[in-house]
Amino acid sequence: ALGKGSDLEKTFATAALVYNNSADPEGKLSKAETKSLLQTQFRGFIQGQENKPKYQEIISALDEESENKIDFEDFMILLVSLTLMSDLLQEIKNVKTTK
Repeated sequence: ALGKGSDLEKTFATAALVYNNSADPEGKLSKAETKSLLQTQFRGFIQGQENKPKYQEIISALDEESENKIDFEDFMILLVSLTLMSDLLQEIKNVKTTK
């Protein structure tokens, strides 16, 4: 659908597709599913964060036994939060591309 879209549009479309492929019929993920999705699809950004308090706080919230589910909006906020905390973000900032 976004064959001619910008890189940023394609990135967000991919995030939506990955989320939707994992979501239940109501379009939501359980906390356990969210954690698993992050660990398999976002590991480059969370690698090295395991001992940082904010990361532990986020993961602990996902480990709570609860019927609460994550919707796409909350999932995207979670991705942005983890990206901002990531050691990988600084490496990305140091890379300059030319187009």
